[in-house]
Amino acid sequence: MFMKQTKVWLALTIALALMALASACGNKSEAPTNESGPTATTGTPYVPKGNEGSVSGAIAYNGTPPAPKKIDTSADPVCGSKNPNLSTEDTVVTNGKLANVFVYIKDGTTADGKKIVEFTFPTPSTPVTLDQNGCHYRPHVLGAMVNQDIQITNSDPTTHNIHFTPKNNADWNQSQPNGAPPMMHKLTRSEVLVPVKCNQHPWMKAYVGVLKHPFFAVSAEDGTYTIKAVPPGTYTVVAWHEGGATGTEKPMTVTVPANGTVKADFAFGEAATAGSRPSLEMMPAMEFPMLGRH
Repeated sequence: MFMKQTKVWLALTIALALMALASACGNKSEAPTNESGPTATTGTPYVPKGNEGSVSGAIAYNGTPPAPKKIDTSADPVCGSKNPNLSTEDTVVTNGKLANVFVYIKDGTTADGKKIVEFTFPTPSTPVTLDQNGCHYRPHVLGAMVNQDIQITNSDPTTHNIHFTPKNNADWNQSQPNGAPPMMHKLTRSEVLVPVKCNQHPWMKAYVGVLKHPFFAVSAEDGTYTIKAVPPGTYTVVAWHEGGATGTEKPMTVTVPANGTVKADFAFGEAATAGSRPSLEMMPAMEFPMLGRH
């Protein structure tokens, strides 16, 4: 009799243990998502007060810009036929002004003492468009918000292969033949900037800046830009231009007035780089040990 009761209790104990294990496994999907992930909801929703201002300026290029290089399109004659003057566009300068510079608010504090990175902003319902036209990406540099649709179109009579190569986001690589419908892609984490290339045409490249807020702009052909609807406050504004492994950034601190505009002009180029280096007169004095001194 004792042995029979023992077997019953042992069976009940095992059954309860299995139920507890199943419950624990089932609750794993309810764990909170990392705030940098696509479903993050942490932060305070920003509510416009009607006194927002703006940041505007122009991007200069000091010195002689590098000359565009003609691109060899013999591997795909369609490209040369549609765009016979195809050339590189790493540095596009018109009358001393630099285009395709991504300008954005990196961090800062609003006038009432709140950090701008602690706010959340609604994802735009309208997509931004990245077009393949003349065997170039158009635009060369663009901005989007996290989880905003990026519509990718092919306006060329040839096949392209769109390849996003980010560091913080997932790799994405898709072919798009001539006449194919637009494709949609989203970047789920902020990143400045995500390189885009075409595996079919190695000279094609673009850059996408993706942020959690809408405070960014890209300089136009005349070098001008405007970041609109910025809450009054003091911020670090950064201008990014391609070059090297990760590009070149120029930071600046600005104070945005209520219902006003603050100017933030940046400069790139050889003269700008040389001007930022300390001269010999500015270098601190150095002490050397005296020979023979004990």
